[in-house]
Amino acid sequence: MARITLRQLLDHAAEHSYGVPAFNINNMEQGLAIMEAAQAVDAPVIMQASRGARSYAGDIMLSRMIDALVEMYPSIPICMHQDHGNNEATCLSAIQHGFTSVMMDGSLKEDAKTPADYDHNVAITRRVVDAAHWVGASVEGELGVLGSLESGAGEQEDGHGAEGQLSHDQLLTDPDQAEDFVAATRVDALAIAMGTSHGAYKFSRQPDGDILAMNIIEEIHRRLPNVHLVMHGSSSVPQALQDLFNASGGQMPQTWGVPVEEIVRGIKHGVRKVNIDTDCRLAMTAQFRKVGQGNLSEFDPRKFLKPAMDAMRDLCRERFEQFGTAGHASQIKVLPLAAMAKRYASGSLDPVIGGARVAAE
Repeated sequence: MARITLRQLLDHAAEHSYGVPAFNINNMEQGLAIMEAAQAVDAPVIMQASRGARSYAGDIMLSRMIDALVEMYPSIPICMHQDHGNNEATCLSAIQHGFTSVMMDGSLKEDAKTPADYDHNVAITRRVVDAAHWVGASVEGELGVLGSLESGAGEQEDGHGAEGQLSHDQLLTDPDQAEDFVAATRVDALAIAMGTSHGAYKFSRQPDGDILAMNIIEEIHRRLPNVHLVMHGSSSVPQALQDLFNASGGQMPQTWGVPVEEIVRGIKHGVRKVNIDTDCRLAMTAQFRKVGQGNLSEFDPRKFLKPAMDAMRDLCRERFEQFGTAGHASQIKVLPLAAMAKRYASGSLDPVIGGARVAAE
């Protein structure tokens, strides 16, 4: 098929009431695992790369890898997304390298660790939206600061995450402010702060409404039914993977992630994109440890990577099925960026003024 924009994919997801997992990638093995899972269940794909991933693999390598995956899996539409862009240059250089979607995270300043004020967030997000929409690419914004309601702190991932203590108000997206933010920026998707955080150590106990504020999602969706919502930090950190990791020589303290049933609840209330990274890392590294512990003389990287890819493939397939993504790839007729640019220019895709969805089938 082809690369698809986030807006077109999430419009289709909204029309058919499903969510799409967004898997972070750094390398070929992760990309192949995701695509094998997607092809097995006919699911569209969001792959995303952080600034850390782009530094690790290089923009040219990532871009060429996606070109190869598009060619290898022609029936699967792929959205390539910049995760947590920190300024205009990060976002626009991603588009130059073939990303069809970018996140401008103006909730933090350019250093990606200092909380920014609301006016800064609106101004920089709107500038990125104007530039991206001009060429047909999509933009995700963030309102509120990602972090733990238990500890009052954010978690760094690939150099991105708030430092220091955060107030309760900072850690929860204000529904009133969300309405104003979407109207002012015209973002295609809105990431919500509601108690999730990066990394494996999200909660010290099974989360409830005090530390995972799903009610925030429900209220924002009630007010902004045409806006696609995004859950960040939404790995579930499965107990079975923790157990395998530790049984194979790891030392991961007991932790809890975001329960799949809570993500499904969010999907019923407008969540269309669900960010997952830790689960994929854990699925792979648990296999690395298992292989290494089982055969101390093994030195062929492929003997580690193949079972790791299989484990990640199985996890991705499970998420496609749980989120309702399975069965939809073949329904989508991908529009080129130029066609999306014309629709943005007409104002028909404005989430507040028009709120029209892209015809995707």
